[in-house]
Amino acid sequence: MRDSKPTSAFHSDNITPSATDTLVGVLDMQAASAGVRRLRDWAQLGVASGPGERAVDIGSGTGAVTRVLAEAVAPDGEAIGVEPNPGLRSVAEQRAADAGSPARFVDGDALALPFVDSEVDVVWCERVFQHLAEPEKAAAEIARILRPGGRVALLDTDWATTIMHPGDPEVVAALADGAIAAAANPYAGRKLAGQLAAAGLEIEDLGSQALIQDPRKVTWPLVKMLGETAVRRELITKEQRDALYADLSAAAEQGALHMSVTMFGVIARRPV
Repeated sequence: MRDSKPTSAFHSDNITPSATDTLVGVLDMQAASAGVRRLRDWAQLGVASGPGERAVDIGSGTGAVTRVLAEAVAPDGEAIGVEPNPGLRSVAEQRAADAGSPARFVDGDALALPFVDSEVDVVWCERVFQHLAEPEKAAAEIARILRPGGRVALLDTDWATTIMHPGDPEVVAALADGAIAAAANPYAGRKLAGQLAAAGLEIEDLGSQALIQDPRKVTWPLVKMLGETAVRRELITKEQRDALYADLSAAAEQGALHMSVTMFGVIARRPV
């Protein structure tokens, strides 16, 4: 089920230790984002995990959310993180052990979850669908494993909402187009509710949060990756790339930079 695994090299089965470290750093940075924290808090209230329940975190990464779910379902419940990346699973297991958390982690595929029908009370799935070529199958898997009355929080980014300022609008658009072209499912955020509804789940709430970068700092790894890709694809020239980098640097020095993307969330329930 290769399609269920993220297309990013960071999530590859052949991931190197250095790439794992880089990905962990990115995930930790995202988890510290005020926007991510706000959307997660909203989603946690929406699924309302409780003692004795079984919760599953699909694409659990470093296990940050899995540990929160484990605390919510304690003392008699169970929280399981499903993560195909062995490097991330190892980090998640170590962090859970260090925190004294009973959260556990298993290898698994979003298109073929390692659970029988109707055995899960709560499913959490964050920023996974954007990596899937067949997200509808993952939505059907979520519906399959949920018990009647079970809830799901599905959160994901819509990369068409990317904003970068300042810069030549045509150059900025070329970078955004490159990011969209490289993603398996770049418009994931806008499709979540429809995919869960098509899987037979009832939509209970919708939410969104703009993830806004610090106006004093350019996220150079991301910007340069997009810029170099745009040059290689001959969408922009090297001169246009360099001018954009200069514009962003100058704006950051003045605290006038704006970089953002919007993440969307859906809370749904399997009918009783």
